[in-house]
Amino acid sequence: MDSWGGTPGGTVEPRVPEDLAVVVGADGTVTTWCAGARQLLGYEAEDVVGRPAAGLLAADLPESARRHVAEGRRWVTEVALRPRSGGRVVVRLKGTPLVDGEGARPWLVTAAAPEHMAGPVQPDAEALWDLTLAQLPVPVAVYDTEARLVWANEVMTLLMGRDVAEMRGLTLWEIQPTPPFDEYDRLQRQVLRTGEPVFHENYGQAPGEVRGHAWSMFLSPLKDASGMVRGLSAAVFDTTEQYWARRRLAVLNDASLRIGSTLDVTRTAEELADVAVTGFADFVTVDLLESVALGEEPEPVPGDRPVTVRRTAQRSVLKGCPEAVVASGEQTFYPVDTPPMRALIAGRGTRPKLGDPGMREWVDSSRARAESVAKFRIHSVMMVPLRARGVTLGLVHFLRHRTAEPFSDDDLLLAEEIVARAAVSVDNARRYTLERRTALALQRSLLPERPTDLAAMDVAYRYLPAGSGADVGGDWFDVIPLSGARVALVVGDVVGHGIHASATMGRLRTAVRTLADVDLAPDELLTQLDDLVVRLDREEGPDTRDRAAEAPTPGEVGATCLYAVYDPVSRRCTMARAGHPPPAVVTPDGEVRFLHLPTGPPLGLGGLPFESVEVELEEGSLLALYTDGLVEAADRDIEVGLDLLRGALADRAGPVEETCDDVLRAVLPARPADDIVLMLARTSALDASRVRTWHLPRDPAAVARARKAASEQVTAWGLGEASFATELVVSELVTNAVRYGDDPVVLRLIRDAALICEVADGSSTAPHLRRARVFDEGGRGLLLVAQMAERWGSRQTATGKTIWAELGLAESGTREFGATESGRAESGTAGD
Repeated sequence: MDSWGGTPGGTVEPRVPEDLAVVVGADGTVTTWCAGARQLLGYEAEDVVGRPAAGLLAADLPESARRHVAEGRRWVTEVALRPRSGGRVVVRLKGTPLVDGEGARPWLVTAAAPEHMAGPVQPDAEALWDLTLAQLPVPVAVYDTEARLVWANEVMTLLMGRDVAEMRGLTLWEIQPTPPFDEYDRLQRQVLRTGEPVFHENYGQAPGEVRGHAWSMFLSPLKDASGMVRGLSAAVFDTTEQYWARRRLAVLNDASLRIGSTLDVTRTAEELADVAVTGFADFVTVDLLESVALGEEPEPVPGDRPVTVRRTAQRSVLKGCPEAVVASGEQTFYPVDTPPMRALIAGRGTRPKLGDPGMREWVDSSRARAESVAKFRIHSVMMVPLRARGVTLGLVHFLRHRTAEPFSDDDLLLAEEIVARAAVSVDNARRYTLERRTALALQRSLLPERPTDLAAMDVAYRYLPAGSGADVGGDWFDVIPLSGARVALVVGDVVGHGIHASATMGRLRTAVRTLADVDLAPDELLTQLDDLVVRLDREEGPDTRDRAAEAPTPGEVGATCLYAVYDPVSRRCTMARAGHPPPAVVTPDGEVRFLHLPTGPPLGLGGLPFESVEVELEEGSLLALYTDGLVEAADRDIEVGLDLLRGALADRAGPVEETCDDVLRAVLPARPADDIVLMLARTSALDASRVRTWHLPRDPAAVARARKAASEQVTAWGLGEASFATELVVSELVTNAVRYGDDPVVLRLIRDAALICEVADGSSTAPHLRRARVFDEGGRGLLLVAQMAERWGSRQTATGKTIWAELGLAESGTREFGATESGRAESGTAGD
């Protein structure tokens, strides 16, 4: 259709001037334009004459009228016209064919005047007509025993778009061979066959109309005095208002069931659009403020500058949303003083007309928008702000183009109701997104960011939150470098999910690191950790005032843990577990076995023992530690998960990073219900040439021999620049062992990433730093060690203790130079 006037807008039904008369030539152009037509549509004669009459149509002519035009017969029907002021008007017109001198067929179009039924009435038809209420102001028709039309009132002829003479003697299916008239024909025959009335409801567009209506049809048998069925009557009532009222109630019910099913901002917006399109709109867009779409606190809507929004969802009755001018997920903006901007600021829903100056400027400001409005004949718009808790979150656009009826005030109330419900869900989802992001940031800050560079082993790990990451959990892991080139591996799982579990996980991880620095054995460390969980459990119990009435239930704060310490010098790994799944070991030849460690009780029960087990690992062995979420699932037994893990680990000689991903792909449940941690560590062994050990007598003379031997070994390793610092540290540590320790005294040097000096003796007394006064001869030994070393400490052993110090190789020269004078002066100090 060549649209050449006005802007699509709302539909109105004006009073049609009685003198309306327009002549349309055989070529479809307007040849005569009267004052009544000018009064109705607002066009002057020079604007219309000579131009296609189709440009005046806001919708195609009804099917019956098009057929009559093609056949050159008179027609009467509703016609949707496009006035100059915008929008559209629906009027009932009559078309009368004319014949000019050349045999062409122009048309005279006038206002449809009321017609009375005419033509001869047969006696039998008249008798049947007396059995009906012919004067009802509703469509009424009478049919004989073969369901053929006998008579119809004027309202019915206008509805059907045909005269009685055209329809008499025909069935409904013959009159209009398209659905739903086949169903009407079937129902009529059912009434004639059974003699029982039938009630039927339907929404559709009648042949003589340009808009759809809801119809309630009563088909009643017409019986004579003997009760014999002589025909049937059809009375049709327009129930469009009731139909839309029911639809609105259904939409509200649908909205309460479907909107807000998830705590996801985008999904909630999509649910709102789905409900509106299936309920009462033809095209819906949901634009959220950029801050809301990002899950942040919404910013106030400024009135003096454009507002940036993000198209979060859009739905259409047409596949693919061809009306859209902005793709989902893209940014757009509302200029200052435009209808969307005014709706956002006012915080109330509006129903602007597309013919209004402000709306026309808004539409024309975007070429794509203007083309979409014209192409799809968008004629009615509503704009409703998304507001929750007094804060504006975005704007929802509702549009109609397929539905001929414009939006009403009742539609605006409905839109405001479902948008208000959706706004609460959107705000809840936004708040949840913000809180979840904070919780995940907290949780990830408590976990290692990247594997530590270790000479003892190559480590890789993966952490996966439950499901799609909808909640934070309490699984944790850690890699802790220990003295003597040893490494501690930790994997734990706090019961539950959420912030509480994540905070508990952080406290336990910190405690494990602290206890590991003390160099406790795995079973002792778990005992100390168990005591901590018991204390946390008490803290999380009922308030003090309630404890007299209700004792706290033990085990409310629970966790499992596996702690392993690997020594690359001896290639031995000491492990203990507290209710945690057993680790797996893959030998260099690809064999997989799960280590049989004593299970131990979960942390938090208190008073139960833990037991350590020591195993020797071949160089190149792969140690697998994991949480139960990897092998347990609701739809499979744990043994199935362990078998999958065993199969995934077999013959894995590649890089541990790739192995991590391969194992997860093979073992991961389809829908993990719990957090998952997987840690893989491939062991290394320190070559014997990088470790040197001396057994020393408890004799002061042994100090000089130990210092000389250490210096020679460091020089042999090519670390001559660290010789002085090594001599000083060895001198102080051996002196302390000889003076204050017990047999046996052992000196060990380890060349790793750092130079490690260890002195062991048979005494369990731990050393400590003390402040020496000016004239004291002793008390400075460990202070000098602390100054020279990057790290130092002591650990308890089965036979006594070991004091160790690590010297950084890259910086040893600087440390030696800075300590030269004082170091030489104090090198003979006996220690503290």
